[in-house]
Amino acid sequence: MIVIGIDPHKSTHTATAVDPTTNRDLGSVRIRSSFDDYAQLITWSKAWPDRIWAVENASGLGHHLTQWLISRGEAVVDVPSTATARVRELSRGGRRKNDRIDAAAAACVAFSQGDFRPVAPDGHTDVLRILDERRIDLVKQNGRLINQLHALLRELFPGGMARDLDTEDAAHRLKAFRPETAADAMRKNIALDMVGDLRRLRFQIEDLTTRIKTELAASGTTLLKIPGVGIVTAARILARTGDPTRFANEAAFANYSGTAPVEVASADKQRHRLSRSGDRTLNSAIHIVAVTQARTPSSDGYAYHQRKIAECKTSREAMRCLKRQVAKKLWRTMRDGSRIHVTVPVAMPGPSGPP
Repeated sequence: MIVIGIDPHKSTHTATAVDPTTNRDLGSVRIRSSFDDYAQLITWSKAWPDRIWAVENASGLGHHLTQWLISRGEAVVDVPSTATARVRELSRGGRRKNDRIDAAAAACVAFSQGDFRPVAPDGHTDVLRILDERRIDLVKQNGRLINQLHALLRELFPGGMARDLDTEDAAHRLKAFRPETAADAMRKNIALDMVGDLRRLRFQIEDLTTRIKTELAASGTTLLKIPGVGIVTAARILARTGDPTRFANEAAFANYSGTAPVEVASADKQRHRLSRSGDRTLNSAIHIVAVTQARTPSSDGYAYHQRKIAECKTSREAMRCLKRQVAKKLWRTMRDGSRIHVTVPVAMPGPSGPP
């Protein structure tokens, strides 16, 4: 089997074919990011009927090409850019690099180090990721508009309006307001425009939440049965996790989500500190679930949290322990309900030399 490494860029992609038994460069081609050139890439690769593609950063700049290859029945794996950089540095040194070397490094690292993951066609988790990211953007816009509207209302009314201002109340007061200066008239018009924008944003947020709920039902997930996991939180956890089977075990998922404590032991002193690495968005979603469980007496998380407090742990330490347990439960639930099964041939001879 021949491995074809891809070094993707926005406007061009470089492919290098490598024999994994010898790490010998068998040829390279550079194409533009277009459907015509994609077809030329497939034609070029037919020289090696038994092949697999290793794409650096397949979820980023290589996403479109990766999904196009998968739709043509090609086997594709994703290789982290950090792994290719590490192999390139160790095998060549001197910081020498170009696109062909990077593509060859992607081909070699996938099977020499095993640092890769099979890529599946876009599915429910990708749809949820798009919906969740759009909803996050709209919520941020909504917050900014509310702050701007509060600032404007303070200039129109003594003391402005209450912090928990209702859009309809603001609209009613603005319509009843009679400006005495041209500046106040302009403030009123701008404020009414903001109220209209807030109405539109909130309608869009509600519509996205409904779409997320529909997509969750279609995915068949059982995350919503876990105490503290709501519609938006479940979507975020699924979207940020992707295929749960790509993690070897719950510890790997905890490390990825930043919920696994970092051991900083020395000599006879054994202790752990808070991990600040991992996917922080996923970590935030898990934190929401943990806090909700810690405040819900009917949940198992509440009893666990109270038990840790009884063991003389601080509130923060108890919460970290609970987050670790929540991460374990979430991963097992997603793994058991996963419907993604990707078969990629990976049994290949190891390399014997640098790319």
